Amino acid sequence: MNFNNRIQDCDRLKAELDKLRPLKKEELAQLRSFFRVGQTYSSNALEGNTLTEIETKVVIEDGLTVSGKPLREIYEATGNAKAFDYVIDISKNDLFDEDDILELHRIFYQQIDANEAGSYRKIKVFISGTDLKLPEPSKVPELMSSFVAELRIKKEELHPIELAAWIHNELVTIHPFVDGNGRTARLLMNLALIQAGYTITIIPPIYRVQYLELTRKGNDGIHKPFTDFLSCMLYESQKDLLRLLK
Repeated sequence: MNFNNRIQDCDRLKAELDKLRPLKKEELAQLRSFFRVGQTYSSNALEGNTLTEIETKVVIEDGLTVSGKPLREIYEATGNAKAFDYVIDISKNDLFDEDDILELHRIFYQQIDANEAGSYRKIKVFISGTDLKLPEPSKVPELMSSFVAELRIKKEELHPIELAAWIHNELVTIHPFVDGNGRTARLLMNLALIQAGYTITIIPPIYRVQYLELTRKGNDGIHKPFTDFLSCMLYESQKDLLRLLK
């Protein structure tokens, strides 16, 4: 599948969605639940979590475990859902800062490893299947500080969808945490989109291979392929939202 740039199409659909706002409180609550489950399921599945979407819904909405599934996968679901709630809560702000990033990771990772939750890594990490050299742990705090500072400049220079793609790519390239970098990056990506008035974007697990390939290009500073990919994913998410509202 070719992922052509659909930023103009996304802006067109955004204009259609804006005409349907403001939504009723009941509609907002239902949509939040819909995207909470969908984003949690898809983001975890991209990392190899085996919970189905229905199982994810049961775990995060009913508080039940799923027979035969590892406890870590349950914690990944509940943690991601809570982190999603945090994203919605702070989406009213113009931007996010370093404390928000740390808190987001803390919420997601708390049940998995409380000692590492919300803390930058202090060890070297490697990404299997690639020859990517990640920054030394001693450089992570400085890189994250620079990332947040540059974010304010990039916001003035880039289209919101380009900005969201850049945020994602920068975070996974720095790889500031021992684990949970991809999920944190996708949550921050969505936070930037929501702050700009766009729809929460779900990346279906069927695109896992393409997602990983384009993320790897982003690691090398080549952002356009991932930006085009993200615009296609956002376009499909917007169409889903329009169908739900109409």
